[in-house]
Amino acid sequence: MESLLLQQLMELTEEEQLILEQNSEVRKDIYTSQTNFIIESEKFLNKNRMIAARKHTRFIDFPKHKHNYIEINYVLNGELKQRVGNENIILKKGELLFLNQHIEHEIKACGKQDIIINFIIQPHFFDYIFHYLNGENIITDFLMNSLYNHTQNGHYLYFSVADVQEIQEMVKKILIEELNPSIFTDAAIKLYMGLLIIELVKNTDKIRSNENSPLQHFIVVESLKYIEENFQFGTLNELAAMLKQSSSSLSKQIKKATGYTFKELQQEKRLKKAKELLQTTDLPIRIIVEEVGYDNISYFYRIFKKKYIVTPKQYRREESGE
Repeated sequence: MESLLLQQLMELTEEEQLILEQNSEVRKDIYTSQTNFIIESEKFLNKNRMIAARKHTRFIDFPKHKHNYIEINYVLNGELKQRVGNENIILKKGELLFLNQHIEHEIKACGKQDIIINFIIQPHFFDYIFHYLNGENIITDFLMNSLYNHTQNGHYLYFSVADVQEIQEMVKKILIEELNPSIFTDAAIKLYMGLLIIELVKNTDKIRSNENSPLQHFIVVESLKYIEENFQFGTLNELAAMLKQSSSSLSKQIKKATGYTFKELQQEKRLKKAKELLQTTDLPIRIIVEEVGYDNISYFYRIFKKKYIVTPKQYRREESGE
């Protein structure tokens, strides 16, 4: 399987052919429409896709850039030399590197034998698998940071997993689907990527990560975990006591890092949970209101309609196709 994949991916792309023939520079218009070099997922994903795999262009240095998506670099063959933030990293065969939207990196030219796969992942993909992830590990912390844009800090996770067969096989299944598309490809890739993330969570002992501002990141991540787990009845005062912060100081830090207050984040989680219960259960709406932490049904109706345009009752009816 690997030899066939390698054979397919060794073939020159049009971009690589042009680089070899004309010694041209990286054509930024292939990757972005912005003045700043921020690679856009829209260049590689149509609006209905959340994940794509693309071979990294060889034979040319890739200048400093960021992405508006979560990227995974995977080395199928050879190696990848790059500068990530302020660190030089050499990624070896079978290893992976997660990069969030806020970290800048530049890549040394890959040779003919260096086959690197870039996975382009829309952050909202992780909504589908988030509840499977253990909130007490650095992968979840990283994903929360990347996924919900809660800080502007650059983060990466380096997985030395070349010897983990399950991870290698899962990556190759994604590549096979990408190279041989069918009507089931999109669903299969989402499934395999979810399983890949779970396998990576199981191998946290093989991770190296950077941490640009550990205290702020810790406070933000712990606050988000607290809201995730205590959205019904949690309070800012209780959270502040847990983190040994004053309520006013913590409130400012959450607002600065996320752009939202504690109350707004809590309300967002409550409404999301209410929407889920309306979709997946037959519970009376008054019970759902209590389940998500509200005691005033009129207030709940008002904020639900403000966010989703329809009332809870209308939403349930639309979802059930009545």
